Amino acid sequence: MSDPADVAVDAELLAEPRLVVEPGVGARVSAVATPVLQGMGYRLVRIKVTAEAGCTVQIMAEKPDGTMLIEDCEAISKALSPVMDIADPIQRAYRLEISSPGIDRPLVRRTDFERYAGHLVKIEMAVPHEGRKRFRGKLGGVEGNGIRIIRDDVRADQDPSVLLTMEDIASANLVLTDELIAESMRRGKSAAREIKEDLGLAPPPPEHAKKARAELPISKSFKPKPKPKPKNTKEHRLAAEKKKRAGISDHHEGD
Repeated sequence: MSDPADVAVDAELLAEPRLVVEPGVGARVSAVATPVLQGMGYRLVRIKVTAEAGCTVQIMAEKPDGTMLIEDCEAISKALSPVMDIADPIQRAYRLEISSPGIDRPLVRRTDFERYAGHLVKIEMAVPHEGRKRFRGKLGGVEGNGIRIIRDDVRADQDPSVLLTMEDIASANLVLTDELIAESMRRGKSAAREIKEDLGLAPPPPEHAKKARAELPISKSFKPKPKPKPKNTKEHRLAAEKKKRAGISDHHEGD
C-alpha cells in the first residue's frame, strides 16, 4: 500500500509545469495529450513533429519518478490515439510514436535541473544571455529562478560560472558521458528491483537502503504495428467465384 506522503509528492510532481514548451503544432498536440497523460499518472516531457514517414508525432513521457517501460508506452498509445483522432490537432495523416526520454534527455522542469546537477548539459536560450544563446557546461543546480552552469569552453581569463534565467531557456539536454551512462544504469537497476518488490518477487530492502526511483536508462518507443489486410473482401469473393467457374468450364471441356 502506498504511503500517503508518497502519493502527495507524486501528485505534486505530476502537476509540475514545464519550463520549456513547444510552439505551433506542438502546442496543439500538448493541449490534447497533457490531460490524458496526467489522468494516467504520466508527465509530458516533449513533443516533436517531424516529416519522417510523411509525418511523425513523437511524444516523450515519463512517470513522476522518471521511470518509463515499454508497457507504459503501449498503454499511452492505446489511450491517446482515439482522443487524438477526435481532437484532430494535426490536419494531415500522421504516425503517433510514444517514447521514454532516454539517457541524454531533455530537461524541461525545475526538478529535472535539480535531479541532474553535476552532469554535462547543452542549453540554447530563447532570450540571449549577455549576447550569447548557446551554453555548454556542468550543471551547477538551481538558484532561485536561475540555472547555474559551469562552462567548459571559456578562456583562462573568463569566469566559467554563469546563471541563466529558467524562463529564457529554449531547450536543454543532457550530454551523453560515461558518468551519465553509469548513473542511469544504476537508476535503471534500482527501478527494476522496486518493480519486483511491488510484485512480491523480491524481498523489500532494509529501511536505510531504500532509494528513490529514477528514469529508465535506455529510450524505448512504441510504434503501433500496421493492421493486417482483410482477406474476405468483395474482390476476394469475386476472384474465388471466377476461379470456380473456370474450373467447371475446364471439366466440361475434358468430358
